[in-house]
Amino acid sequence: MFVTIAKLLVKRLLTAIPILLIVSALLFCILRVLPVDPAAMSMPPNATVEEIEAMRKEMGFDRPLIEQYGIWLVKLLHGDIGRSIHFRQDVSSLIGSTLPATIELAVLAMVVATVFGLAGGLFLFYVRGTRAEAVMDFLSILLLSLPEFLWSLFLLLIFGVFFNLLPFTGRLSPGFERPMMTGFLLLDSLITGNIAVFWDAIKHMILPSLALGIALSPSLMRVLRSSLLDAYQDDYIQQARLRGLSEKRILIRHALKNAILPTLSLMGVQFGFLFGGTLLVELIYSYPGMGNLMVDAIRNADLPIIQGAGLTYCVAVLVINTVVDSLYLILNPKLTAR
Repeated sequence: MFVTIAKLLVKRLLTAIPILLIVSALLFCILRVLPVDPAAMSMPPNATVEEIEAMRKEMGFDRPLIEQYGIWLVKLLHGDIGRSIHFRQDVSSLIGSTLPATIELAVLAMVVATVFGLAGGLFLFYVRGTRAEAVMDFLSILLLSLPEFLWSLFLLLIFGVFFNLLPFTGRLSPGFERPMMTGFLLLDSLITGNIAVFWDAIKHMILPSLALGIALSPSLMRVLRSSLLDAYQDDYIQQARLRGLSEKRILIRHALKNAILPTLSLMGVQFGFLFGGTLLVELIYSYPGMGNLMVDAIRNADLPIIQGAGLTYCVAVLVINTVVDSLYLILNPKLTAR
């Protein structure tokens, strides 16, 4: 088992290298051909043409594109992602300060999606063949048709504005001092024993994580229901019934174990999209994550941040897929024999 997982990790690492090179080259080239002038945008409004040309030369935009990419790639391999044109800070520090917030939000949203998705899928399977099945099918399709930004607005207006039950801006309420250790607010508050900060941070994350999680859960429900229906057509289900096993045990101990594998694959794919799709939700809730950083970077044509954030999202998706494949091997040991 561990040998197979280690081989998978090595294989994914070797595969990740050309993928990252291709993504970095595409990002670099596409951003350079856009009709924007980062050099001009980094200068004051009263800057002269000569000053702008000098800045363009200093930033290396006067060199051939392939040479610009080569210089940037060498710096990247040495850990230098670049310096923000707008914020005048290293891109690595900006990403390092916002990435933990997005990771925490994405993980909590995935927990919400998993709970709703698995519970809803089991309920859809339970009501199969009854009148409630058509109603639940309609509700799941309705939920599936609503994107996360609409859920964000609905939840904000209902629970944030109308009932005023939960905060809906920022990451912490005024008056709380943020502990700085790992960069992950929830983890740092637990390490320092500051439970008040922990619960306040959770309150700020409830609405955006619900918006993201609810939007993802219907597809999990439907895939799990379909997988369970397929599993119940197999012979081992009939054999389990002949042995006198209860329907509950057959579902939990046998059918669900096999039906969860396609759902797990979908969860991995969705988590990758979720990590990169927090932008609008972070913007709506003024959540200080990478989504807000990307919006500022796009607004100011801050190419170094866009390139760094794009590569970060790519690395995150590769890591998520590797983790999902490893879980696949753990849950289905038969794959280790291949």
